[in-house]
Amino acid sequence: MNKLSSLAGALLLSTCLAPHNATADAAGHRAAVERLFTLSQLQQKIDESVQTVATLHVQQNPQLAARRDALTAFLEQHIGWTAIHEDLVLMYLQAFTEEELETINAFYSTPAGQKVITTVPQLVQQRNRLAMQRLQNNMAELRKIITTTEDR
Repeated sequence: MNKLSSLAGALLLSTCLAPHNATADAAGHRAAVERLFTLSQLQQKIDESVQTVATLHVQQNPQLAARRDALTAFLEQHIGWTAIHEDLVLMYLQAFTEEELETINAFYSTPAGQKVITTVPQLVQQRNRLAMQRLQNNMAELRKIITTTEDR
C-alpha cells in the first residue's frame, strides 16, 4: 500500500506541475522571440517602414501633405509596432523553436550578426535597384515578348 500511495502521490505531483512547466517553457520561448526582436531592431524597422509608407503616399498624392500626421497615425494604428507586435510574436513562436531562437540570438549577439542586421537591408535595396535598372535597360525586349504573345 505504501508503494501505491507513493506512486499516486508522484502521479498527482507530476500532473499538477505539468501546466507550470508548460507555462515556464512558453515564457522562455516568448522571451527568446522578444530578444530576437530587440537584437534585430525590429521595432525600429517597423517604425521606419510606417514613415516610409506615409512618405510614399504623400509623394503619390501631394494633397495628403496637409494630413500627413493623420495618415501616419492611421498607419501606426494598423501596421505600427503596437498594432502588429502580438501577431508577430505568434508568427515567430510558430516558425521557430526556442532552441532555434537561442541559436539565432547567439549569432545576432555577435559583431558579425549585428553587421548582418544593418547591412543586409542595404544590400536588398541595392539588389532591387539593380533588378529595376536591368529591367528598364531591357524594356524593348520585354515589349517584343508581350506584343508577340498578343499577336498569337
